[in-house]
Amino acid sequence: MITSGEILSMAFIFFARIMDVSLGTMRIILVSRGNRYLAPLIGFIEVLIWITVISEAIRSLNTFAGYIVYAGGFATGNYVGMLLEAKIGIGYQNLRIITSKVVSALPLVLREEGYGVTTVEGQGLSGPVNIIYTVVPKKKVEKVIEIVQILEPKAFITIEDIRAHHAGFIDRGGIFKGIGFLSHNKK
Repeated sequence: MITSGEILSMAFIFFARIMDVSLGTMRIILVSRGNRYLAPLIGFIEVLIWITVISEAIRSLNTFAGYIVYAGGFATGNYVGMLLEAKIGIGYQNLRIITSKVVSALPLVLREEGYGVTTVEGQGLSGPVNIIYTVVPKKKVEKVIEIVQILEPKAFITIEDIRAHHAGFIDRGGIFKGIGFLSHNKK
């Protein structure tokens, strides 16, 4: 029979694992994007939570249900971390928009919306194509895709994460705008 103290301990472990693994997911994303300031701070908090959780787990988890709770917190933390990253939208993405139409309105509309746009002529399987490049804060990618789908519904779009960028036209908005030194990629 599981006591109320064991249930509270398992609940603490489950939710603390969600927190530390979510932070770990965010830290890994920041490290992969070259963020030297925020990633270590998040890592410090992550490890403090982990040490607390592991000491509680060693002290109180002695049942199969406890092991399931610990593993469930880990799995849920991965999922929550990915949701948080998608919601916060840290970093930038490069959109490559390929259209076979003569492009005129799309680059103009994207520029009017505040995005930097570079266009290149190319040759595709079925003839001439236009390639439009734009670097967009991750949080604004869906808005750009909506614009493209309205103006060029058959356009082929690829999206790539950007680790770092130098110079050029980049919108510096986003979650860390007020604390800019934390959000810039450092070499």
